[in-house]
Amino acid sequence: MKFAIAMLKHETNTFSPVPTPLESLGPDGPLVGDAAYNYFKGTGSPIGAFIDMAEAMGADVHIPAAARTMPSGPVHQAAFDHVADLICDSLKEGYDALFLDLHGAMVAEDFEDGEGELLARIRAVAPDLPIAVGLDFHANMSEEMIRNCDVLVGYKTYPHMDMYEAGQRAGELLLEFMAGKIAPRMVVESCPILPNIVRMATDEAPMREIMTLAGELETGDVLSVSVFPGFPLADTSKTRLSVVAVENGNSGAAEDACRRILELAWRGRDDFSYESEPLEDSVRRAKKLTDGPVLLIDLADNCNSGGTLDTMTVIAEALKQGLDNVVAGPICDPQAVQQLIEAGVGAHITLPLGGKMDMPSIDQRGQPLVLSGTVKTISDGRFIVRGPVFTGMQVELGRTVVFDTGAMEILLSEDRIEPLDLAMFRFVGIEPLAKSYIILKSKIQYRPTFGAMAKHIIECDSDGVAGLNFERLPFKNLARPIYPLDQDASFKWTNR
Repeated sequence: MKFAIAMLKHETNTFSPVPTPLESLGPDGPLVGDAAYNYFKGTGSPIGAFIDMAEAMGADVHIPAAARTMPSGPVHQAAFDHVADLICDSLKEGYDALFLDLHGAMVAEDFEDGEGELLARIRAVAPDLPIAVGLDFHANMSEEMIRNCDVLVGYKTYPHMDMYEAGQRAGELLLEFMAGKIAPRMVVESCPILPNIVRMATDEAPMREIMTLAGELETGDVLSVSVFPGFPLADTSKTRLSVVAVENGNSGAAEDACRRILELAWRGRDDFSYESEPLEDSVRRAKKLTDGPVLLIDLADNCNSGGTLDTMTVIAEALKQGLDNVVAGPICDPQAVQQLIEAGVGAHITLPLGGKMDMPSIDQRGQPLVLSGTVKTISDGRFIVRGPVFTGMQVELGRTVVFDTGAMEILLSEDRIEPLDLAMFRFVGIEPLAKSYIILKSKIQYRPTFGAMAKHIIECDSDGVAGLNFERLPFKNLARPIYPLDQDASFKWTNR
């Protein structure tokens, strides 16, 4: 058998000023063929699962494109078209199946539903090709997506601990379909809730109860149930909480599964909202804690939500209040990195850090923080994630520098990456367990690693396009009414 495996993966924050051109998908564009295979083989990702399944069957594997980048602004149309063309042109050669590792919340300059557009283009050139799709938990689902593939499965955990398993399940269902063992039918339904990202953790209410029910409903004719709370920072008409159920045949079990989950979500809609305290109060609470490490989580500027990764608000407040023995980062500031490398290890220097990028969508200018300190370490910024999230992935931060102010060591980099792993600091000689305070720009993904070893966790609301207050965001395309922006929003299930 001959299988095609491809990836076009981007979570789009339509308010983010960070551009997403073709170059952001890699220095030479998307990975292709052996380069893609070598990079993703053995990783805990859907594409890693697809590769393993294909090889276990003895199938020939071809990867026409594997493109991904950190969340940022809308994908440049030329970049989207380039990768879509690579995939579609390859399919003209003829394959027995296609396995796609997508995100589900991609917005291109000309299309608010990037995955729906990609799948439609694929169907146009390969109308009978069996297609399986693995999707991120934060997908904003559309009818176009399910109309143009045969099976679709999303992650069930946040933090994302089951990316490999989601790809594996999607692949298993497609192979069963190809063998004539099942006749999959997919249904997508939604309700008008805009959940806050920090209320989406699947080991806490309200998602814990919803995901428990989804698992219980995967029985009999129901082959798969995927709940997608969505990505609220993508301003599209599809952005909301949704469910995709895959059933064998046409019994109506898929619709019933969607109904039960959506009704449960709607009853608990208040639990999807989040209210934060003033930043100075958060840091003041942290300062009173005597046993560390204490995590200060900068919720509004994490790059896994499309943040610039360069706001200095939390760092400035921590220094203002006199926190000591602190490590913070990474902060994306190529200009500062260049200055510090030119100064050299051991040099004492004063310079503006961070705050280089304006955020016009929220009417905020960048605010650098002028600090004095010593250049402690210079690195090429490369390390391997040890897990348990994104296990085996190679991180390339670009050139990276540790800047020591005395009270705080700051990790500065040329590129953006979520602080997923303790290796984020260890690869430059910093032992995070020895610190009293660790400042991370994250929301949920830090929990399996940094969260597991922390004595205390303090969530900090600050500045950034990945913020928590939806009232501050200038939504234009969001389908209204939607809760909690519209308190009069309503939901009642009707059979379609």
